[in-house]
Amino acid sequence: MDARDIVIRPIVTEKSTDLMASQNKYTFQVALKANKTQIKDAVEELFKVKVRKVNTSRVRGKLRRMGMTQGRTPEWKKAVVTLEPGHTIEVFEGL
Repeated sequence: MDARDIVIRPIVTEKSTDLMASQNKYTFQVALKANKTQIKDAVEELFKVKVRKVNTSRVRGKLRRMGMTQGRTPEWKKAVVTLEPGHTIEVFEGL
């Protein structure tokens, strides 16, 4: 897999911005099939930083209804990446 296929998009929420400011942790939506070492290599390649640790979680799809029909939103995988001290990702700094 290419690095851009693994890291899909950054997740910007109140909680993730607090983690960025206080603990140097960045949150991304990643490919479902990606493992922790692939995520680490992809973030290091894309953003030119040194990754200390990667925590992943699988987010289940929620049940949604429109009238009589019902369906699910897609499942996705979230990765919280901890960087080495002194490293930051510049894209997030303007947020």
